[in-house]
Amino acid sequence: SQMGCSTSKNKAKGQPQEKKLLKNMALQRPERSEKERITRRILVAMGKEQADLIFKNAKVVNVFSGELEEADVAIVDGRVAALGSFDQATEIVDCSGKILCPGLIDGHMHIESSMLAPPELMKGVVPEGTLTLIADPHEIGNVLGLEGINFILNSTDDLPLDVFVMLPSCVPATDKETSGAVLTSKELAKVIDHQRVLGLGEMMNFPGVTSGDTAVIDKISLCLSKGKLIDGHCPMLSGAELSAYITAGISTEHECTTKEEMLERLSNGMYVQIREGTSAKDLDALLPNVNDNNFRRCLFCTDDKHPEDILAVGHISHNIRKAVNMHGMDPIRAITMATLNPAICYNLIDKGAIAPGYLADIIVLDDLKDFKIAQVFKEGTKVAENGKYVGKAPPTVNSQAVSSNSVKVKELSIDKFKIKLEGKLINSIELIPHSLVSKKCQVEVKEQGSDFKCSDYEESSLLKIAVIERHQLTGNVSTGVLKGFGLKGGAIAQTIAHDSHNLLVVGDNDEDMLKAAQHLIEVGGGITLVKEGEILSTVKLEIGGLMTNRPIEEVAPSVEQLVNKAHEMGVSTDFDPVLTIGFMALPVIPEVKMTDKGLFDVTKFEFIPVCEQTNVNSTI
Repeated sequence: SQMGCSTSKNKAKGQPQEKKLLKNMALQRPERSEKERITRRILVAMGKEQADLIFKNAKVVNVFSGELEEADVAIVDGRVAALGSFDQATEIVDCSGKILCPGLIDGHMHIESSMLAPPELMKGVVPEGTLTLIADPHEIGNVLGLEGINFILNSTDDLPLDVFVMLPSCVPATDKETSGAVLTSKELAKVIDHQRVLGLGEMMNFPGVTSGDTAVIDKISLCLSKGKLIDGHCPMLSGAELSAYITAGISTEHECTTKEEMLERLSNGMYVQIREGTSAKDLDALLPNVNDNNFRRCLFCTDDKHPEDILAVGHISHNIRKAVNMHGMDPIRAITMATLNPAICYNLIDKGAIAPGYLADIIVLDDLKDFKIAQVFKEGTKVAENGKYVGKAPPTVNSQAVSSNSVKVKELSIDKFKIKLEGKLINSIELIPHSLVSKKCQVEVKEQGSDFKCSDYEESSLLKIAVIERHQLTGNVSTGVLKGFGLKGGAIAQTIAHDSHNLLVVGDNDEDMLKAAQHLIEVGGGITLVKEGEILSTVKLEIGGLMTNRPIEEVAPSVEQLVNKAHEMGVSTDFDPVLTIGFMALPVIPEVKMTDKGLFDVTKFEFIPVCEQTNVNSTI
């Protein structure tokens, strides 16, 4: 028997209209009409024609019955023809002692959080068995609008990884910050009919849904009228408000953090996506609530995952390993939650199982419990082996198409970072370990009328945080106070600042803050760390200030190095430096956040002064 599988080099010419039938040019199969493909599958299943590929002597994970079956799997034109006993094929892969399971599906991911252009992300996740992503290009949508969404669609068009898109529902998230674009239902209508657009991305504006806001309902009705899906995002919503939210047509939720939230959503008919990403980790809290009655409505997602994290622990594969090895979940059930369940949830009718007619997205495992991956096949073509991508080199992304000058800032001076203490109390943003939620913490002013200096408040662990508008040349710069981050003797700056992704800087002195900000303006975006006037580390993100074309093997270590250096400069290990401060500009997550327009109290939904006279305690 031959190990592995090669692709045919002879491509049939076919008619131009038939080209769309070959879903993935990266796999280079002969083009045939749909009728020819169906007929071939029938003939192979009946034993009347040889297969393209046979997985021989395999144990197959059956996600329908929850059992392991011994069978050969016959593949034709990238799809499963049948399971049974087969001997005749162009290629045979001996799977003695191996286990086959379906390719994994990430139910909700922001590609931009990986900091990688899609072809480079593909090289990281495919060897870990992920062959389908449900992507929400919310981040690049906020920076570049439809241009950003089209960039994601175009750069994922020719990969051995199927990327489906949920259109960003909230660009901008609120009018309390300056974004690079505004996406109305009229804008979204221009891309809603794309074959890989499945619907509307996480509807964060739940007050807009429950109050029947016209602009929000327009977006929802656009998608429902096209028979498309709507993803949810409604933390802490309950009772009548949750019912009102769901009845609008919203079917999934990835923001559950408690048993109560999860069970209420499941009992109201939602799918619950159990998230395990780089920062938000909800698997430990939610997985124990999965049972025989509800597990078909539960699936896995990563939401936001950094490149160094993908290389270190895996992708959706990590969710499976953790569920099995730390929580004792049956491996086949965990695999089902990563395959069939998301396929059904997103109406991907030919994915999520190894069964007749399904796409041959197949993982060859050495071990079921530890989910040790030997090989990965995309539609019957080997694309990964022993943790390495071995498929065809993906096309190079033209980053110039979207990256031209995405960091546009009016002239910046050191005076922009000054804070005049004209009151008795400083309203600071206090970080909460392992959380995107912050709380308002009031600190007494030591000398009224003076300029705020971090060194005067060292015992309170106070730093400056500034948000610099980078899209519309407004000249907006807002500076406030951050508590608990721990950085000493420098500054960190980044163009990753959810959701509008303005330029955010945190530091303990104005000089280093200015240097860090100016450096990112010069390089066109990314993350940089400055210590005592010297640039220690920079991760350049030239695509919208969010992603890079550079290989994952280069980007992951550079991110890891920057994070480690930030910890060496005093940043608490309770925080991922980049992710934590990246969410301190998001004015939809409680309790207080900093935007380019000022310090924003999310619970009151109003701007508040950095320094004031009266005492108002936190509600968190």
